[in-house]
Amino acid sequence: MPRSSWQRRSRRPRRALRRFVLAQPVLDYGALEPGAKATDFVRATAGLGTDLILLHGYPYHRHAAHLAGVFPHVYADSGAALVRTGARAATVLAEILELAPFGKILFSSGAHGLPELHVVGARLFREALGRVLGGWVSDGAWSLSDAQRVAGLVAAGNARRVYGLD
Repeated sequence: MPRSSWQRRSRRPRRALRRFVLAQPVLDYGALEPGAKATDFVRATAGLGTDLILLHGYPYHRHAAHLAGVFPHVYADSGAALVRTGARAATVLAEILELAPFGKILFSSGAHGLPELHVVGARLFREALGRVLGGWVSDGAWSLSDAQRVAGLVAAGNARRVYGLD
């Protein structure tokens, strides 16, 4: 497998990568330049023994969700995608739920700046999740108990597990 340019720049890429990832366990996906470089980075971190949480993936939320589905140490955050899409938040959340395993999607408000934006982000998430899962239940695709279980995972359970808050 060819080495990417960031791997070639360092004589000891694994050691440098370990220092970077362990020093910054929450990773801003936007800083990875989505595409092949991001995939190379995620692949290179697979053996480091740390989880990666891909933040701020919108408009690359589908790629972030896909990486969470492919790599056992990768999780996808849904927050920024929902805050930036407003009325289309349910559509974006459904796309994330289509690709990432339910146990690997994390809620965040996606907000920064004004404190009130955290409330807006939480409300958008709650309404979007209700529309998506409620629609699947009303269509007969899911049972109510399955929807409630997934809502609990995404809204809080996954974060508790990943961050060791239980």
